[in-house]
Amino acid sequence: MARASVAPARGDVAARRRSARRAARGRVGASRRVARDATRDATYASGLATLESCVEAEQFDRAMMEELFDVADAMERVRPGAPESTMLQGYLMSTLFYEPSTRTRLSFEAAMGRLGGGIVSTESAGEYSSAAKGETLEDTMRTVEGYADIVVLRHFTAGSARRAANAIGKPLINAGDGPGQHPTQALLDVYTIRKEIGRLDDFKIALVGDLANGRTVRSLASALTQFNNVKFYFVAPDVVKMKDDIKDLLTSKGIEWEEATDLAAVAADVDVLYQTRIQKERFANPEDYAKASGKYIVDRTIMDALPKSSVVMHPLPRVDEIVVDVDDDPRAGYFRQAQNGLFIRMALLKVLLRV
Repeated sequence: MARASVAPARGDVAARRRSARRAARGRVGASRRVARDATRDATYASGLATLESCVEAEQFDRAMMEELFDVADAMERVRPGAPESTMLQGYLMSTLFYEPSTRTRLSFEAAMGRLGGGIVSTESAGEYSSAAKGETLEDTMRTVEGYADIVVLRHFTAGSARRAANAIGKPLINAGDGPGQHPTQALLDVYTIRKEIGRLDDFKIALVGDLANGRTVRSLASALTQFNNVKFYFVAPDVVKMKDDIKDLLTSKGIEWEEATDLAAVAADVDVLYQTRIQKERFANPEDYAKASGKYIVDRTIMDALPKSSVVMHPLPRVDEIVVDVDDDPRAGYFRQAQNGLFIRMALLKVLLRV
C-alpha cells in the first residue's frame, strides 16, 4: 500500500535550512580565516557563539552584551586598507526597509562596507518591492535570502521580525518592527552608556518623551534588566506613558522605577537622561499628539540641573525636544551615540556571519 506523504511543518523546514546553512557558513569561514588579529577570532566565550539572528533585546544576557561590546571596541579600530577591513569580502547583506530610516540603514550599510562586504538595498520596500503587489513578508524573505548572506529588516508591524526570521535559514537582524522592538538600538545604547559613564551597574536613568510608542526605550529598558542596581525614572505626557508590560517586567525583577512629571528635578538625580521624540506618525488622533508635543524639552535649564558627570542621549531624529543650543555641551552624547551604532553593527555582522 502506498504510503501517504506528510508535508513537514514550516518551522521544521526553516530549522533544517538554518542548520545546513550554518554548516556551510562554518566551512566557508574556516577556509577564509587567518591568524592575523584578535578581531578575526570567531571563537566566542558566551552565547554569542550560538546567536543565529538578532530579533529581540531579550536574546542578549549580560555576558553576551559585554562580549559584543569588546568586539565593537575592536571594530572601532578597523582602518581602511588594514587586513581586518576585508573580513566580509565576498559576503552580501540585504537591507530591506519598509519604514523610513537614516541612521539605522546607513550605519548598517557603512558597517558592511567598512568590513569589505557588498550591499543590496531597498529603502522603501512597501512601495517599491513586490509587497506593493500583495506579496507576503514570508515570500519576500524567502526570495531575498537567495540573494544575500544576511538580511536587515525594518518593518511597520510589531512581531514582523520574528515572522521573517522563522521563514528563512540565514541570519536576520531586526532594524525595528513598528512599535515593537529595536534590539540593535538597545545594544548601541547600552554600549554608549558604558562608554559615557564608565559602568553598567549602579546608575540612574530617566526615559523621557514618547514611552508608549518608543521601541527604543522599551528595548533599552529590557536590556538594562541584565545589570545591577539600575533605577528608572519614566517622564512622559499622560497620553504616551510607559506601558504596563515594561513596568511589570521591572517589578518582577526587583528593579526600582517611578513615574515623574518634573524633568528638572529628575535631571538633577540621574546619570543618564534619555530623551525621545514624540512620534507623530504613531498618533491616530491629532489632539492626542498636541497634548504630548512640546511638554518635555531639554534646554539650558535642564542642563544646568544635570550633574557634570552625566550624559544626555537621544536615538534621533529629534524635532524640538532637545534645543540645538545644548549640542556643544560635553554631556550631549547623542551624536557619539549614533556613531557607536556603526561599531555595534559591524560587530553583529561579524558575529552572525561567523567570520
